[in-house]
Amino acid sequence: MTIYNTILAFVLGTALHFLIQKVFIFYKKFDEFNQRSSHKTLATRTGGIGVFVTLLSVSFYFYFRNINLFDYTLFIPLSIMFIIGAYDDLYNADFKLKFLLQIIVAKIIIDQGYVITDYYGLFGFNEIPWFIAQLTTVFVFLVIVNAINFIDGIDGLAISQIIKSVILIEFFSFSPTPLSPFASLLLSSLIPLYYFNFKKSKKVFLGDSGSLLLGTFISIYIFYVLGETYVIKESFNLNKTLFSVLIILYPLVDLLRVFILRIKSGRSPFVADRRHLHHFILEKVSSKHVFICIIIVLIELSFVYFIIKLASA
Repeated sequence: MTIYNTILAFVLGTALHFLIQKVFIFYKKFDEFNQRSSHKTLATRTGGIGVFVTLLSVSFYFYFRNINLFDYTLFIPLSIMFIIGAYDDLYNADFKLKFLLQIIVAKIIIDQGYVITDYYGLFGFNEIPWFIAQLTTVFVFLVIVNAINFIDGIDGLAISQIIKSVILIEFFSFSPTPLSPFASLLLSSLIPLYYFNFKKSKKVFLGDSGSLLLGTFISIYIFYVLGETYVIKESFNLNKTLFSVLIILYPLVDLLRVFILRIKSGRSPFVADRRHLHHFILEKVSSKHVFICIIIVLIELSFVYFIIKLASA
């Protein structure tokens, strides 16, 4: 992956985010205000579209030049999840339908070779039967995708979580992973969204098209981490299962907390509200979204550092 490819994705991503938002503004397709909104200005849910079109365009460019940057079949599950999210952004799809389609996508990912076949000591198990491996992979996929989707409630948070996760996986890897070229393109198309996310007017949000796309990619990345070919650097004495949890610690903690609170109050765990940890911090600590993003990422990185020190003691 050259710096040229990264710059190409960054420039194209920036231009597409701007142009796609202009189209949505022209047709007055704005994000609706409601009781759980964290913004008071007009915004479009076009970030996911900009990211996906950027990835697809750059990948097509290299594909037709017969340059294999990565496994292009990854676009099969990613495209399906992107379409599900885009449909949900426009028409508010039923969560049962989304859940069913997510299970189908999980099976596609399994058939592509991304499957959890080893618990690495979790619950006292290591290698597991193929049927259990598939059930586990589907369950973990559903958890990760919805966890990323759930935290997309304030500016920059979901983007920061994805960037942090990719950096951690590649930093702790013995060598660059086969997914790193795709990850570089993804991050290059995501970074411009910080500007559009934090604008005071005419913001651009990821939308479900973006959060489901990103959640799917991080799921695939974590399945790769849990596979045989991912090797953690010898200087870090880390269990793979524990490391996978640390990669997306905040989304998992927030998802579990929200589910418990909603079920205790007799509500569906899939009905959106403002009970997320980032909403609590927003109301009690600071109204600045960028500050909240920084604090959450720093806390997560502190946990990673603490666990590493504990493991090497």
